[in-house]
Amino acid sequence: GIPVALVLDGAGQVHAIGDTCTHGDISLAEGFVEDGTLECWAHGSKFSLETGKPLTLPAYEPVPVFVVETSDDDVFVDTDQTKDV
Repeated sequence: GIPVALVLDGAGQVHAIGDTCTHGDISLAEGFVEDGTLECWAHGSKFSLETGKPLTLPAYEPVPVFVVETSDDDVFVDTDQTKDV
């Protein structure tokens, strides 16, 4: 399967983003969430939770962002369906 990081942002929205930093092959799930971004803890690249695009170096390739559906307390992610951004 595809490693996915589930992120709950400050507004209470759930995001599903590829869990591997495109710069250093590091898990993004260990990173920091702030202002709609997920920051890689190892080298500081920030990725948009909406688009997956890197907003800071050293990463320059985006990570995939997946469609998320929630129902009550359940979260569903289809890794075959990326967001159109």
